[in-house]
Formats: sequence, structure tokens, C-alpha cells
Amino acid sequence: MASAAYRGLDYFGIDPLFSEEELAVRDTVRDFVSERIVPGIGKHFTAGTFPHELVPVFGELGLLGASLTGYGCPGISSVAYGLICQELERGDSGVRSFVSVQSSLVMYPIWAFGSEAQKQRYLPGMAKGQLLGCFGLTEPDFGSNPTGMLTTARRVSGGYVLNGTKRWITNATTAHVALVWAKLDGVVRGFLVPTTSKGFTARDIHGKWSLRASVTGELILEDVEVGDDAILPEVSGMRGPLSCLTQARFGICFGVVGAAMACYDEALSYAGDRVQFSRPIAGYQLVQRKLVDMVSEITKAQLLCLQLGRLKESGALRPAQVSLAKRNNVSIARDIARDARDILGANGVTDEYQCGRHMLNLESVFTYEGTHDIHTLVVGQDVTGLAAFE
Repeated sequence: MASAAYRGLDYFGIDPLFSEEELAVRDTVRDFVSERIVPGIGKHFTAGTFPHELVPVFGELGLLGASLTGYGCPGISSVAYGLICQELERGDSGVRSFVSVQSSLVMYPIWAFGSEAQKQRYLPGMAKGQLLGCFGLTEPDFGSNPTGMLTTARRVSGGYVLNGTKRWITNATTAHVALVWAKLDGVVRGFLVPTTSKGFTARDIHGKWSLRASVTGELILEDVEVGDDAILPEVSGMRGPLSCLTQARFGICFGVVGAAMACYDEALSYAGDRVQFSRPIAGYQLVQRKLVDMVSEITKAQLLCLQLGRLKESGALRPAQVSLAKRNNVSIARDIARDARDILGANGVTDEYQCGRHMLNLESVFTYEGTHDIHTLVVGQDVTGLAAFE
């Protein structure tokens, strides 16, 4: 199993391509994950619980809204934020999802599209982990096609009234504020809804076999009244939620590389210790092929992430490029987790080891924030100029 001695795979020696600050951030989070997340996350996965006690520590370490500036946020580079996601997902996809939702799906839109009053009200507390948020876009019947959402907002004296249902919402039942996307006069707008509002209900989704160490739920809004100051004033239409998803997908591209690295590290260690017939199984050709495939795909994904981050920092990043990286990196991470489980044999399906947990988690990551097929079509449209979907 992974331990505090974990150093990570760097087969092509790319560490010198990172700045000193980026490496310092990565190594700080790497040590934190080894010491505080890896030892206990398996029990949380088995119990279906999230390690809430770590949320204030996330704030102290500057992991929440890390790439944003001002309002108590550290303002680190995009690559450094990506490396945070990489190390957190080495621990568990659910942990990275928590930080990703808080940072990219709630704090970012407030920072980018909110009023000054909204920024002052929410961002400092969210950066400390004192205020938690969730992102209400997906609905029971509208996932890959969010433009078909049924949630509505209508103007009333002094504010708005919201009605609708959102599903598959991370942090649904733990959030203090929900960023709900709804159609106002047919135009998609974002609303900051305190979860204590009358008519607002959040319910956990039970029975998950993936992302068990993450809170996932449903939001139900029945004539929920919010004030004039609840609407995000600086964005309208699907540009709002889609820009948030681009931020979050960027973190996923890095994050799943961490999960893949964890599985490779575990499989390599196990193969070196597990003796069958005359030698450790690492000495057999078929096992070596699996390990070499892992090294190859992780190395390519690392380089893809690095360039993706540099494009983002230069302002040249396009959403389709994020789609390509999300599509590639999640797919290879899922394959690596499966091959690692195969190398571990029957032991790979027990919670004594982590590859089975990563394997299950990555099935959700393969689907959420744009399925593999949808990202394929996004890139297909980008390279051909022809849309294969409505």
C-alpha cells in the first residue's frame, strides 16, 4: 500500500519543468495526503462517509480557491492548482471532488461573475472551509444536455422564486450555499441560494458503489424565495455554467493522473513482493507489460497536463483542449486501475489495498463533468467544424 515514502512516478524527469513554488505546493500536499488521507480513506469509503474533519485543514493549507486572487485566496499558478488535484486524487477521487466543487464550481463563478458584495460575503469563508458550497446544474433528465433544464426562476417583488430539482450534486447535504442554475425568462442564470431557505430540501443519494467517500445528493426547490442580491450579475446564458465546468475539468485532468500513479505504485510494489512459482511476479513478461503500459500512459498524461496548464496560464487554453485531456487522462487512469487490480489478483478486491477503490471511483469520473463520449464529440466538432450532436 502507499505510504509516507511515496515519491511519485517521473520517468521522463519532468520535475525541472515546474517552478520551485509549484514543486513546493505539490510536495506539501503529497505529504499531507500520505499522512492524513491515505491511512483512513479506505474506512470512509467502506462506511460511505466523507472525512469532514479535514475541511478546516484544506483551508489552512490554502487548497480551497487556490488559483483565485484576493478575498483570502492564495492566487497560485494554474499548474500548481493542478498538482494539488493530482495529489488529492492520489488519496481519493471523492476528496479531490470536494476541493474541485468548492474551488472551481462555486468559488470561481462568484469570483468571476459575482458582485463585490457577493465576493465579500462568501469567498473569505469558503477559502477557510467555514462556508461550503455546491453546484446545482445537472437534473434527473438533463445531464449531457444541460440546456434542457426545467428549473425556473421568476421575478417577484424584491427578488426571485425558484422551482426545480437538481441531481448528482456533490456536497448537496453539507453545503451552506447552493449555486443553482435556472432559466429566468428562458435565459440561464446563476443564483446563490442559502440552503436554509424555506422550500429548499437536500437529500443524500444512497447505494453508491463509486465515490463512496463523497457526499452526493439531490436538491429540491419548491417556491424558494431569494433576494435581488442572489443572482450572479455578470453572466447570462450557458457561458456561466460551462465556464465553471471548464475550470473543474482542468482539475480532473490532473487529478486522475494522481489516481493512476497511486495504482501503479501499489502494483509495482506488490509485484515485487508477491512470489509465484520461482520468482516475484514482477519477473514475468505479462506483468512487466502491464507495468510498462502504466509507465507509458502516465508519462504521456503528465506531459499533457503540464502543457494544458501552461496554455491556461498564458490565456490561450480552449475548452476543446480540456475535453481532449479529460477524455484521455480519465480513460488511461481507468485502464491502469483495472490492470493494477489484475496484478493484485484476489487481494485487489479487498479494502486492504487501494486500486479497487480507485477503479470504482474512476467509473464515476469517466462519466461526470462530461462523459467520455460527449468529450469525444466536442473534440470531433473542434477538428471537423461539424457538430455530431444538437
